[in-house]
Amino acid sequence: MADTAAHNEAHAEPNYLAVFGWLFVLTVVEVGIIYLPIPQLMIAAGLVLLASVKAALVAIYFMHLKFEKVVIWWIAIIPAILCVFLILMLIPELA
Repeated sequence: MADTAAHNEAHAEPNYLAVFGWLFVLTVVEVGIIYLPIPQLMIAAGLVLLASVKAALVAIYFMHLKFEKVVIWWIAIIPAILCVFLILMLIPELA
């Protein structure tokens, strides 16, 4: 019974226009990074970082993960950490 009451509680509606604005700004920054006179590795790292931030914004607000329990966060974060770890472990093989 308490579970049903907690489930029916309304949460604040996210400001979708503000999220859209941030996604637009991050996209403009991504396009701008391409034209900077920096090494390609730095460009790639910057683009991956910005894409990760944009993916997090979409997941948090448009997929409503902001209102989920902590377990959902762990389910999303652990594979991401493992992915980064495996990529870093494979870098010496490329050299």
